[in-house]
Amino acid sequence: MNDSIHHHPSEEILFAYSAGTLPEAFNLMIASHLSLCDHCRALVESFDAVGGAVIDAASTPTAALSDGALSSVLDRLDAPAPLAPPRRSAGVLPSPLQDYVGGDLEAVSWRPVGMGVRQALLPTSAAASARLLYIPAGAAMPDHGHHGMEMTMVLQGAFVDEDDYFARGDVEIADPSVEHTPIADVGADCICLAVTDARLRFKGLVPRLLQPFFRI
Repeated sequence: MNDSIHHHPSEEILFAYSAGTLPEAFNLMIASHLSLCDHCRALVESFDAVGGAVIDAASTPTAALSDGALSSVLDRLDAPAPLAPPRRSAGVLPSPLQDYVGGDLEAVSWRPVGMGVRQALLPTSAAASARLLYIPAGAAMPDHGHHGMEMTMVLQGAFVDEDDYFARGDVEIADPSVEHTPIADVGADCICLAVTDARLRFKGLVPRLLQPFFRI
């Protein structure tokens, strides 16, 4: 298990990923996290196993279930899940992200958004957006809130905000109740994957004016 990851997606989000009900951008986020996190990958494997058993039972209506069938399915939640070989990569970007950009960081088409910060929009469905963010060491993102959900996973370096400290593999989940100012750790430039299902809510005038151009 990777003990260096301290912030994970909720079990509800992981279950939705297993069930296939998340938008593409959030699927990309979870797949990238799973490639780095043994703990969450084991949970998803358990959800997949139980879901598969339920589907199998429902698809054979002529076969009567044994008295212990339900208990057997539920016991799978407690049993160690068989893990698929992790899709790890030697680079900064996890394998699912490399599939989207066509390689590691050298393949990313960065665009400046001001104050040394750069972003790269990733092609996903219109239900939610995904972007890579490059934040210079010690630089701060504009103070902002959220109209919906934002999930941010650190891929390189780290950042800190009013809630906690987030390093490689950590995922921060922000909803409309959260307002924060992420600041990249001074030790290294910070690279993150951020996915949102609604526009951010900026306090400053300049970020609000630039928001339509950068689709944040």
